[in-house]
Amino acid sequence: MTESIDAIVVNYNAGNLLQTCIASLNVCPVVSKVIVVDNFSHDDSLRAIQHLPGVQIIKNNKNFGFAAACNMGIEKTDADYLLFLNPDCSFLPGTMSRIVEHMRADSAIGMAGGVLINPGDGTEQAGGRRAIPTPWRSFVRAFGLHRYANRWPRLFYDFCLHDELLPGAPVAVEAISGACMLVKREAIDDVGLWDEGYFLHCEDLDWCMRFRQKGWKILFIPDAKIIHQQGACSRSRPFFVEWHKHKGMLRFYRKFFRHQYPGILMWLVTFGVWFRFFLVAGYYLAKRMLDKL
Repeated sequence: MTESIDAIVVNYNAGNLLQTCIASLNVCPVVSKVIVVDNFSHDDSLRAIQHLPGVQIIKNNKNFGFAAACNMGIEKTDADYLLFLNPDCSFLPGTMSRIVEHMRADSAIGMAGGVLINPGDGTEQAGGRRAIPTPWRSFVRAFGLHRYANRWPRLFYDFCLHDELLPGAPVAVEAISGACMLVKREAIDDVGLWDEGYFLHCEDLDWCMRFRQKGWKILFIPDAKIIHQQGACSRSRPFFVEWHKHKGMLRFYRKFFRHQYPGILMWLVTFGVWFRFFLVAGYYLAKRMLDKL
């Protein structure tokens, strides 16, 4: 029996990238339907796809956030597999078939993703394969202590895996990116929907964490390549994006690690997250002022 596969694309002012994304899905014979959930875009991104066959559009009257929009898409399909794809992503030929093939090979696999690559040089981006960024791992990364991982690997383990050599075969990882996830319906029914307490960022880490807690494998497939125009949909609102990214980080830490770390350490983690936010916000503010000169 051939399982059904539907794609869910959350759009917010993606411009022409949305059309490119849908076009790459239309040449994937394994994808039967594409659901575009539009979070109150103000551009013309929907115009080029609104009459395409096999494309269903959900137009929201406000921006509900990524997780909530994904759940809206889930409600509109009963497919065996659901592909969650950012509108700034597009598939190289054969990519989807490889992901599906490996998903079907093991009933314990709940979700799978491939290599996110830069459109220019084809190099691997961060996020496609990673370990869970616990508060300690985030501290190690923030202060550059991951450089000592070769000497003390367990103590200074780096959750970003993209700097490592690509494995020669699919491997189980702790987390993949929400930019491209193929997810089994059976696993969603077991784990539950996306956590709508996140607006933007970290909701994919949350889902990966919950999948692993329920015993589902997360697969990274090194020969499945996805072109990702990273940040293309968020460059115009850097403060907005960074605010929700850091807010999501705190929700993630408190949700999964509050009982594993002493209260004083969690307070320091909270301080560190907001301190980082103000540093990043200051950088963007200075850059904006310089650009006006």
